[in-house]
Amino acid sequence: MTTLRRLRYTHGFVDRHGRARYYVRIPGRKQVPLRGAFGDAQFMSDYHAALEEAPRKEIGSERTRAGSVSQAIIAYYRDNSFTGLAAGTRAMRRAILEQLRQEQPPGTIPFGERPIAPLRQQHIAILLGRKKPFAARNWLKTLRGLMQFAVATGRIDTDPTQGIKPPKARPGEIHSWTDEEIAQYEATHAIGTRPRLALALLLFTAQRRGDIVRLGPQHIRNGELTVRQEKTGVTLTLPVRAELATILAATAGDHLSFLVAANGKPFSPAGFGNIFREWCQQAGLPDRCSAHGLRKAACRMLAKSSMSNAREKQHVECSPRRDAASPKSRRSAATEHCPRCPAILAPPVKRSSPNRPARGLSRPSRRPKPEHNNGKP
Repeated sequence: MTTLRRLRYTHGFVDRHGRARYYVRIPGRKQVPLRGAFGDAQFMSDYHAALEEAPRKEIGSERTRAGSVSQAIIAYYRDNSFTGLAAGTRAMRRAILEQLRQEQPPGTIPFGERPIAPLRQQHIAILLGRKKPFAARNWLKTLRGLMQFAVATGRIDTDPTQGIKPPKARPGEIHSWTDEEIAQYEATHAIGTRPRLALALLLFTAQRRGDIVRLGPQHIRNGELTVRQEKTGVTLTLPVRAELATILAATAGDHLSFLVAANGKPFSPAGFGNIFREWCQQAGLPDRCSAHGLRKAACRMLAKSSMSNAREKQHVECSPRRDAASPKSRRSAATEHCPRCPAILAPPVKRSSPNRPARGLSRPSRRPKPEHNNGKP
């Protein structure tokens, strides 16, 4: 059997009767047979018609019910509201949605096979009630994005996630490395090794692990390191500290990333977190020591130092989601030196009552009222 390939998306072969057969095979579409001899008018007419008019098949549509939750999820994966998210957000939401499709309470069908139109607020509330607080918050964000897409595409009339408040969750305390723990790690991993380079990058740049794994020689120019943060999208230009420059010069490498795995490829953020935990265990450090804890240690070091260079203070940025002027906003010790925080430059004055002056402040004197003589001299 001879296989022929001439035009894009065409597949040709000679059958057992010696007749040449040609088909147009476009991914996601049904194959279309082409009539006539290869290249003649009938053949080209069928070929162009197949390219332009063939209906596109939804991937996985034959395995899902029409109007079901699974069908809405499959369409959501291809929408700009999902593809425009950050890679980490897409991965998290896809994992949640795939778990949602397999969710099956006892005596019921899987959640993905249920119709999406009858979903109401109580169904979402019951689903979130089975999750832990932090997981429930992520599920609510994911379901809200899916339901907003379903409303926009006419799959459901109203958003069942409206009116559902995210559950309250107490954030866990991330341990900030002490000076003794940093010294213990440095005593175990000498300069010139990957573990020591990882410590230096985390400690002297104060960036997240998702940004650390992307740093490379191309980000350093004229003694300055430029990094665009993956989470916030903010571009920072930081001076390369002398300690970091010494460790970088002592660590051999010819890759585009400073930190690479054993196979020569860059680490993923999760993979780097796992290997860094192993390096901490080799140094005899407790499990509370993590990569993010080094970022907090770097913030503490910046807060204690007397640096006057405002560009170096950009290691720690104030969160735009918090109102810095609010007395209830929580700020670490490092942000007390942040030159961009208006709450530090001008601390808010707490007032016990809108009509009473703050403690220690005197009430401004009032202008005396003019005396009326009622026409008397």
